[in-house]
Amino acid sequence: MQTVIIGSGNVAYHLAKAFIQNRIEIHQIFGRNEIELSKISKELAIPYSTENLAEADLYIIAVSDSAVENVSEFIKNDNALVAHTSGSLPKEILKGHYRKASFYPLQTFSKTKKLDYSKIPFFIEADDQIDEKLLFEIASVISDSVEISTYEKRKYIHLTAVFACNFVNHLFARAKEICDSQALDFNYFLPLINETVEKISHIDPKSAQTGPAVRGDERVLKLHEELLKNEEQLQIYKTMNESIKKMYQ
Repeated sequence: MQTVIIGSGNVAYHLAKAFIQNRIEIHQIFGRNEIELSKISKELAIPYSTENLAEADLYIIAVSDSAVENVSEFIKNDNALVAHTSGSLPKEILKGHYRKASFYPLQTFSKTKKLDYSKIPFFIEADDQIDEKLLFEIASVISDSVEISTYEKRKYIHLTAVFACNFVNHLFARAKEICDSQALDFNYFLPLINETVEKISHIDPKSAQTGPAVRGDERVLKLHEELLKNEEQLQIYKTMNESIKKMYQ
């Protein structure tokens, strides 16, 4: 089966790497950014192009959500199966007479960070059971966690991921701002961060909550608010504490 991955960003890179590591052949990687494509091509020994999209049986579109629809119009093979990797888009966003699908890996991707692909959940959706089975089998070579999913379910998976990953990482970035402003080493907090994440593998997050807001310690809350001179940090602090208080009232 000839497979083409479209894209040159973090998701495209890691999917290509996961395929190659698991001996799934990639016929071509295609995109606009020749510098990034050439790096992927050199590392993984995959042919690349920025101009001529190869004929293939399966195209996996791994680009930003805003680009998926336009990129899908490049595919003219009506007999192909085309899958995007978005968590928030329906498969119907794909424009063409080919078969449409979604191949969604639930993970945060950075090119410089190695990943254990076997632990990444994949969520599959396709127009028919034959294509679902095909994509399920491909994903199962890579991952130990693969499910058939509807778009309705996938939307809420993606929304939850924003809370659990993107928002949390933003709080890490804000915490580092405070560290930097007071010449504190952010590494002090890595054991705390690691324990927080490890704990929720064994305890429900609601039961694991600690801190002054859940204790109702108004003295500490007031002290922290006085220390925060950055208005955005202060607003985040107040909003988060109000949310915690309401959850435990």
